[in-house]
Amino acid sequence: MDSRVSELFGSAASTGALSRKPAKNGSKKFKNRSARYQKASNNPPYLPPEVEEGNIEYKLKLVSPTQYRFEHLATQMKWRLQEGRGEAVYQIGVEDNGLLVGLSEEDMNASLKTLRRMAEKVGADITVLREREVDYDSDETHRIAEVLVRKVPDDQQFLDLRVAVLGNVDSGKSTLLGVLTQGELDNGRGRARLNLFRHLHEIQTGRTSSISIEILGFDSKGVVVNYSESRTAEEICESASKMITFIDLAGHHKYLKTTIFGLTSYCPDFAMLVVSANTGIAGTTREHLGLAMALKVPIFIVVSKVDLCAKGTVERTVRQLERILKQPGCNKVPMLVSSTDDAVTAAQKFAQSPSITPIFTLSSVSGESLDVLKVFFNILPPLSNSKEQEELMQQLTEFQIDEIYTVPDVGTVVGGTLYSGICREGEPLVVGPTDDGEFRELTVLSIQRNRSGCRVLRAGQAATLALGEFDRSLLRKGMVMVSPEMNPDICWRFEAEIVLLFHAKTFHKGFQVTVHVGNVRQTATVEALQGKDELRTGEKAVVGFRFIKHPEYLKLGAKLLFREGVTKGIGQVTKLQPASQYQEQA
Repeated sequence: MDSRVSELFGSAASTGALSRKPAKNGSKKFKNRSARYQKASNNPPYLPPEVEEGNIEYKLKLVSPTQYRFEHLATQMKWRLQEGRGEAVYQIGVEDNGLLVGLSEEDMNASLKTLRRMAEKVGADITVLREREVDYDSDETHRIAEVLVRKVPDDQQFLDLRVAVLGNVDSGKSTLLGVLTQGELDNGRGRARLNLFRHLHEIQTGRTSSISIEILGFDSKGVVVNYSESRTAEEICESASKMITFIDLAGHHKYLKTTIFGLTSYCPDFAMLVVSANTGIAGTTREHLGLAMALKVPIFIVVSKVDLCAKGTVERTVRQLERILKQPGCNKVPMLVSSTDDAVTAAQKFAQSPSITPIFTLSSVSGESLDVLKVFFNILPPLSNSKEQEELMQQLTEFQIDEIYTVPDVGTVVGGTLYSGICREGEPLVVGPTDDGEFRELTVLSIQRNRSGCRVLRAGQAATLALGEFDRSLLRKGMVMVSPEMNPDICWRFEAEIVLLFHAKTFHKGFQVTVHVGNVRQTATVEALQGKDELRTGEKAVVGFRFIKHPEYLKLGAKLLFREGVTKGIGQVTKLQPASQYQEQA
C-alpha cells in the first residue's frame, strides 16, 4: 500500500489518534498496559473510540459469560445488526476507547466460541475477516480479531447494494461484470461480456448503449454465489444473503444522456469507475468522475487490463489517478488496495468517509486481484442506517418509473425504485403526470425483485411491478406512482440554485438545456436569471426553468443536472410553481 495512505489508514487509526487520551481509569495496571503499547512500533495502538450508533462493536474478551451477561450480549448484537441493516463488525481484543490490547490464544478461541453462540442465538452467521498479532512486551503472543456478523433482516429476502459502473468506452466495464457475475475469466476477446448486452448492435460493436442490470450474490459466510454451476437468477436470490446489483452504464459520449439517467434515476449507493491501465484517463473518464461527484455518489476506482501492460505503465496510471483525486476540485484521499487485508480496511473507511477513494488494479483475463475486489464487495456496508430507512418507510408510497415493458401473459410491467413508503401486491396507486397533467388510477398486481417474487416492497428497493391491462401508451419514463392520499403537485415552471460547470460562451435567458432530476429527463427553457443578465463558467445563480413538452413531478431539494452540448451545470430545486398556477397565467 502507498506509504502516504498507510500513514493515514493503518490497520487501526490515523496517527492523530495516538495522542487521544484513554478512557478514565485510575488503575496502575491500565497505565502500565497503555505505556507498553505506546512503545509498539509495528502497529498504531488505537482504533477510533467506539460509538453508540453504527454497526461496529468493540469487545475486549468474551470468555465464559454468565447467562445474564450472555443474554445482554445477544441483545446488543441484535442492536448492532439492526444499525447495519443486517451486518455488524466485532473487534475482539479491543477496549471501548479503541486501545488494542489483544488476547492470548486460549482467550481468543474462547471469545470466538462465545461470539458464535451469540450469533446462533440471534440467527446470524459469523466470518473471521482477519486476525493479527499485537506488539506486546511478553513472551506470549496476543492477537486481535475482526469478525463480520451477518443476518438478513426478518422483513426482507437479502441485503441489497446498488453499484453504478462508469468509465470510458473500451475500458473493460462489461467484461469485468461478466467475469464477476458469470464466474469465468475472459478470453481476452470479450467473451465474458456477451451475456450482458441487450441489443444486436451492442454485440456487433462490443459497446454498451443501454442500461443493463447484473447481480452478484454472497451467502451468509461471504462465499460468492453467481451464475456458474448453471444457477439461475432466482436460485442466486434464494441462496444469497447479500446482493450487489451492478448498473452497467454506457461509456461512449454518444450515450451520455443514458449514463446520466442511470446515475440520477437508479439511485446507486456507490459508483465504480473503471479505467483501462494501458490508456489511462481518457475520453469520458473525467466527465464520469465529475458526474458521480456532482451527484454525491461515493466512488471507487478499478484499474483494469493490467495483464496487457508492464508494471511501470500500471503505476503511471495509478499516479495519474492519484493526482486528479487530490486536486482542489476533488479533494479525495486515494487508497491503493493490493491485498485482502487492505480490502477490509478500505470497505470500512470508504463507508465512513466520503473523501476516501479506494483504487484496485486487476485483470479480467488473468484473474489477478479479482478476489480482492470480491472481498471489498462482501464487506461493503450500506450507507443509510436503520433509522433513516424506517423514516422513509413511514412516508406515503412513491415509486419512480425508469423502464416500461410489455410481457406476454402478464401485460404492462414497469421497473424502477421505491423512493419512499411501502408497496404491496393489490395496492391501489395513481400514476402520472400524463401529458395533460393528470394522474390515472391503477392496481399493482404482482412485484418482482431481482427476478424473484416479492409480496412487499420497501423504501430504497428496486423492483418491477406488473400492472396487468393498464394501457402502456399512457406511461413514460419519468412518471411516478404514488398513494392516492398524496395529492401530488406537478409543475411546468421551477427554480433552481445552480452552478455553471462549463459553457463555451455565456448562459442567458432563452437558452434550452436537457434537465435531469431523479428519473425526470426533459428539455427546459431558461426563463429568468435572478440578479444577472448572463452566466459564465464557474458562476452561481438562481435560475427559472420551464419544461417544453409536459409538466413533471418534482420535489424541493432534489439534485438537478443539466446539459446541452458542452454546456454542463448542477444545482438543487429551490421552488416549484404548481401547474394550476401556470395554466391560470397562461
